[in-house]
Amino acid sequence: MSLLKLDNISYHYDKSKVMVLNNLNMEFDAGKIYTIVGKSGAGKTTLLSVLSSLAAPTDGRIFLDGEDITRSDKYKFRSRHVGVIFQNFNLLTHLTALENVVLSMDISGKKFNRPKKEIALELLKKVGLSEDETTRRVLKLSGGQQQRVAIARALSYDPSIILADEPTGNLDGETQDEIIGIFRMLADEGKCVIIVTHSPEVAAASDKTYRLEKTK
Repeated sequence: MSLLKLDNISYHYDKSKVMVLNNLNMEFDAGKIYTIVGKSGAGKTTLLSVLSSLAAPTDGRIFLDGEDITRSDKYKFRSRHVGVIFQNFNLLTHLTALENVVLSMDISGKKFNRPKKEIALELLKKVGLSEDETTRRVLKLSGGQQQRVAIARALSYDPSIILADEPTGNLDGETQDEIIGIFRMLADEGKCVIIVTHSPEVAAASDKTYRLEKTK
C-alpha cells in the first residue's frame, strides 16, 4: 500500500472553469524521492498545495496510509504528517537558525519526549550546520545554509512526507548536489520526499518522476 495516493484529483480556482489539475492519479511510497516536472503553468505548485492540504481538490480523493483524508482536519494533517520546504526558504530572518526550528516545533502542537532545543540542534547538525552556525541570525547565513535550516525546520516534528518547491532553484551546482544528498539521506531513512523542480539533475537523482502537462 502506498503511503500517499491521489485518486482522480482535479482542481480549478473558484472563479475559473479551467482545470489546473485534471484527474491526476499518483502514488508515493515511503523511502523514495519523487520529482514533479513540467512547464510553467502546468500546475506543479498547485499540486504541492493540494498535497499539503493548503488547497482542497475540486474533485477526487487523497489517501494517507489507505485512509481518505480529503475531508479530514487539514491543520492536523499539515502539522503532523507533512513538512514543506520553499524555494525562498520562508525563514524568520530576525531569528537564529535554532530559533526557527524550535518555533516550528512550538507551532506544531506536538508533544516531544526531549527538550525541543536538543532535538533542533541535532537536526541542524544532521543537515550540515556547525554549532556556531545554528546560533547565527538567518540573515548572516548563505543561501545554502538557509536551505539547510529550512530542511531542518520541515523535519522538526518528524513528518512522514517532505514536500519541496524548487529547493535548489537559488543555489549553485555544488550546493545543489549537497542538498540532493540530504534528500537522499532522508529517503533512505524512510521519508517520502516529493520535489517540484526544473532541474534535470534533481530529476535524475529521484526514484520516479511525474510530468505534468498544461490542461486544455
